[in-house]
Parts: sequence; structure tokens; C-alpha cells
Amino acid sequence: MTMRRWIVALALSAAMPAAVPAADFPQRAPAFADRPAIAVGVSWYPEQWPEDRWATDLDLMKDTGFNTVRVAEFAWSRMEPAEGRFDFDWLDRAIAAAQARGFMVVIGTPTAAPPAWLTQKYPDTLRVDENGTRAGHGGRRQFSFASARYRDFARRIATEMAKRYGHHPAVVGWQIDNEVGPASFDPESVAAWHRFLKMRYGSIAELNRRWTTQYWSQSYDDFDQVPLHQTGQQNPGLLLDFRHFTTATWVDYVQNQTRAIRPLVDPRMWITTNTMFWNAGFDHFRMHRDLDIAAFDNYIPDGRPDWVANGANHDLVRGYKRRNFWLMETQPGRVDWVPVNRAMDPGQVRELAWQSVAHGSDGVLYWQWRPARNGQETYHGAVLGQDGTPNPVHAEIARVAADLTAAAPLLADTAPVARVAFLYSYDSRWAIDLQRHHRDFDPVRQFTDFYRPFRIRTQGVHVIAPDASLGAYPLVVAPSLNVVTADQATALAAYVRGGGHLVLGPRSGMKDDANALWPQRQPGPLADLLGARVGQYYALDQEIGIAGMVTGKVRIWAEALEPQARDVRTLATFTDPGGWLDGKPAIVTRKVGRGTITYVGAWLEPAAMEALATRLLADAAIRPVVADAHPDLEIAERAGGGRRVLIVINHGAEVHSVALPAGTVPAGGDWRDGRIAAHGVAWFRMK
Repeated sequence: MTMRRWIVALALSAAMPAAVPAADFPQRAPAFADRPAIAVGVSWYPEQWPEDRWATDLDLMKDTGFNTVRVAEFAWSRMEPAEGRFDFDWLDRAIAAAQARGFMVVIGTPTAAPPAWLTQKYPDTLRVDENGTRAGHGGRRQFSFASARYRDFARRIATEMAKRYGHHPAVVGWQIDNEVGPASFDPESVAAWHRFLKMRYGSIAELNRRWTTQYWSQSYDDFDQVPLHQTGQQNPGLLLDFRHFTTATWVDYVQNQTRAIRPLVDPRMWITTNTMFWNAGFDHFRMHRDLDIAAFDNYIPDGRPDWVANGANHDLVRGYKRRNFWLMETQPGRVDWVPVNRAMDPGQVRELAWQSVAHGSDGVLYWQWRPARNGQETYHGAVLGQDGTPNPVHAEIARVAADLTAAAPLLADTAPVARVAFLYSYDSRWAIDLQRHHRDFDPVRQFTDFYRPFRIRTQGVHVIAPDASLGAYPLVVAPSLNVVTADQATALAAYVRGGGHLVLGPRSGMKDDANALWPQRQPGPLADLLGARVGQYYALDQEIGIAGMVTGKVRIWAEALEPQARDVRTLATFTDPGGWLDGKPAIVTRKVGRGTITYVGAWLEPAAMEALATRLLADAAIRPVVADAHPDLEIAERAGGGRRVLIVINHGAEVHSVALPAGTVPAGGDWRDGRIAAHGVAWFRMK
């Protein structure tokens, strides 16, 4: 791809709307009717082991109950040992051996770890950090995402792999690269940045206007004067556009390989890339627009999962495409990259596998089968030990495999059900993180604090982009929609007038997509719809009170609301004797058309947040599938293909009773006499 064509592609990627659902790919992944509807398997690296061990490993995988292996994503030096000289014979034999045992195969392109001959001969392909230091060989992701030369090499290896395995009967899908993310600041990236800005703004005068560059005499005469930065005391518009540029660059990097692979492979094979837990290196909605499915890597670094927060991330991943996804990597017990690499408790590996399926995963793959004898991740959890015999967690993983194999026919072609949607905006997350104003205003934590009572009480939430269609949801919650465009405001207003219930959290409607303040006070372009505005916002160093429909405490952030229209109702006020907020409205609501808009101007403590969620769900007439469930119980419904499936997961250490809906029939798991065991899982067929 020429540099000019690439830059045009970057600009188009940045300008197009996000979250376009795929309509031409089936809900099930894999899409092969003769393959298991639910994949369960492991990452396998045959290049790291003597070939005479392969059969033993594959037989053990089969005995474990696996039906899928993922291969090749770090094997570039083995597949192309010298420039232009390819050796796939070994991979042919490995895939054939997997096929002989009935495995589905996922192939990863190996471009996250380039071979030494490439980086030695072409050092210009190496990434440069913000301080000007060029990366060396020996790790991974050491390449520049803007390097045209590196893209040519990446496209070539991907093309050769697709030619060879694009119609292999064992292969069901392709993973592009591995956990892309780090930006580069090399001269090629800087040039691409300048071209990106020119395509985005058209003229330097428009950039100056949108960024308000008269501040601190930042005005530019030419795009080539604009520095490339991701941190530091830079203009907020520059820093947000850096993330737009990074998104566009990474999207096109992945599409460079996707465009090479797609014409050469069976159309039933999906193409994806694996993203990371709550990663914010780029806009994931835009990344997945032209991929077939989403896939992510879910790890619990401290070994102590918070099931609600972890579930929120699963819902976000499903929202990238608004269709089922794959869990491409998850830990068999522990990781090896945090200060204390604690293993999860017995039963929790199984819980989290089922949680993934409950939230829409059609594939659960563990990382990895067996640790290499040396290398940077020798201490990471694995299914086997270095001696090739099972680790203690193996038995639990084998149970997961047996569970999912048994449940697959019931789960086939089903997807998670929800009547509540949460809006997740990467622009808003970035904008708040760039200017927190309170050290503890973590936008992910704030999102999950809002999400928690809604998920527990409704037993189903979809997380979607701000541009997504909203008509299927009676209630839409935007915990902190800090960045709002005029088009988004128009769509949200139409949703409310058409009968929807919209809830905005604190810091909503403050910025536009250039990270500039809207000229009107919060919530900016939604202020007229709300009939109220934020008079002033306050970072809190101690809790204050709130009273009314919601009573309790407020922490971290509070906003004094000012009703402007007569029909605005105040639902709660602050109690802050002697303070700026005392007696000021904290939560207001207004009926507009056939719907309502509610603004929550505070970070509420959990009990107050739960009371608010209870009221809002009642107003929207949304009820759970299972009434009065214990908060340790995660309950989810998947539906489709003429079936309804109920999944119940006990994340607690005690047995709990569950009152099932009438006509619900047990289909498998740990269900005995109306109760579910500690750390147990059960699934049911519903009417």
C-alpha cells in the first residue's frame, strides 16, 4: 500500500461512525455447521517442542476435552527463517496432527514478534518511544505501527499463510497479530500524523480553531509544526487527536493483513484480532468495524476476580460487534506479570469460563498448554507443567471442557438477552483520563460502579457505542459521556422523545470530539433536552450527603444542578452544611415527548447507587429473569434458534437457593434440590 493510500485510509477510518453491526456473518462462531458451536481449547506452540512430543501433547489435549488449538502467532522466525524463504512443512504436519484428532484450528499471524533478520537488516521498522529511544530485538511488539516496510513484510507472511491454509478443513478462523497497542514516534509516524491532521481538519486554520491554539501562543502556521505526543502538558485537543490517530493507524495496520487474507480463505472462516482487558490504546469499536468477530484476552492479575466488573468488560467486548465473541486467551490459574501472582481459588477458573459464555462468548481458550523451558513467561500459569504432566488446575479445566461440550447444542445460535444498554465512549474515557481533576476519578471504575447494581438487578446489560442504535432498549445509561458530538446529541434526543429512558452520569456533555469545552454548560448539546444545566462541578476530598429519592453519601465528584425549565423535577439534593453544594439539586429528571432524561450529578456510594438503579428500573418496567437472587449469583439468559437458556453461576463460598421461573428445566451442572453449590455452575432450558 502506498503511503498516500494509507493516509487516506487513516482519515476515512477516523471519520466513519463506530459500532456498525455485522449483518452478513452468522451469530455462531465458528460458522461451520458441522463444527462444535462452542470452542474450548488452548494455545499450542509446536515450534517450541521436539516433534516427537506433538502426538503426546495432542492426545492429552483430546483427553482434557479440548476441541480447539490456536497456533503460529509467535512463529515468524520458524516460518520465514530468512528473508523470502518460507518453511511451512513443520506447520503442515502440526495442523495435520491436530486435524487427525478432530481439533478446530485458529491460526495467528506472527507479526507481533518479527524475526531477527528483519530487525537487523531494516532497523527503520523498529518502534521509537516518545523520548526518541529506538526499540531493540528480543521482546515483542517492537515494530513501528506506521512503518510501510514492516507492513509489506507483515502482509507478505499473512498472504503466504492464507494461500497455504485458507481452505484447510481444520481451520476455522484467523487472528491478526497479537494484542496490538504501543504507538511509535519515529519520523514515519510523525509524517503520518501530519497527514492525518490535514485530512481530519482540512486547513491549519480549522485545527487552530478546534484546538483553541491562541491559548499559550500555540497557533500553528503549518501541519508540519504540530508535535506528536501522547503525554505531557500538551493541548487537550492534540492529546485526544493522538488517540484518534493511533486508532486509525492500528485499524489500518490490522486491515492491511485482513485485506490480504480475506480473498484467499473460506468465507466461513472468521478474521479477528485479540484485544486486552479494558485496554484503551485505541477505539475498539472502530477496530472491529471490518472484522468478523471480536476476541479478547481476559486475565485476573491479582487472582481475586470481581465478577461484576469482569462481566462488564465481557459486555463491552460483545458490544464491539454486537454479536458473540471469542475469549482468545485466559489464565489457567495465575499470571506472571504483577507483584504478587496469586492463583485463583478452586472453582473460579470454571466460574470465569462460564461467565464468558453467559456474556456471549462462543469460544474459551486457555493460555497456554505448557510453559516453554525458557523465555519471558516461564512462570505464567499453564495447563501442564514443564515436565509435560498436568498441573493441579488441569482437572478443573477438563471439567470446563466437559461442561461446554455437553451444553454446546443448547447454546448454539443463542446470544445474551438485555433490555438495558450502557454507553461506553473511548473519547470520553480518554478525555477524562487526560484531565481527571480528581486523582481518583478513574473512568473505568466509575463505569463499573454505575453498572454494578443494574447488572445485578436486571441480570442482563449490553454495552454499546454512543453511535449505536438504541431502539431495542427501554433504558439507556451513560455513566460519564464526557465527549458528545452534535450528531450523538441529536440521536439521544430522538431516543428520549420516542419513548426511551436516558440516564446521564456526572461529567456528561462537557467536551466535543476535539476535546474542547462546549460553549454551553453541561450537559452541553443535551442541556436543552434536560431543561437543566450544571452550575458548577466540585472535586471532593471528603464525603458529603445526598437526600431525597436517593439518600446516602457522595464521594470524589459532585455537580450542582440548576433547573432551567419548569417541568424539571428534582429527585435528590446535596446535604453539605456550610458548603457550596448544600441544598443544591443533585439528581434531576424531565419528561420529554414519550420518554425521560435523568441527570445524576454525583459519584454515589454503592447503597445510594443501588437505590437509584432500583427506582430507574421500576420506572422503565424492567424486571429480572430470576426474582430475589442472592448477590453472589450471576444470572444470564441466552436466547436464539428457538431456545432460551438460563445460566446461573455461584461466585460465592456458600450454597444458595434459586427460585427458577415456571417451566425452567435443569440441563446440567451443580443444581440440587433448588440450590446451587458454592462456586457452582448450572444451566437450564427455559420456556
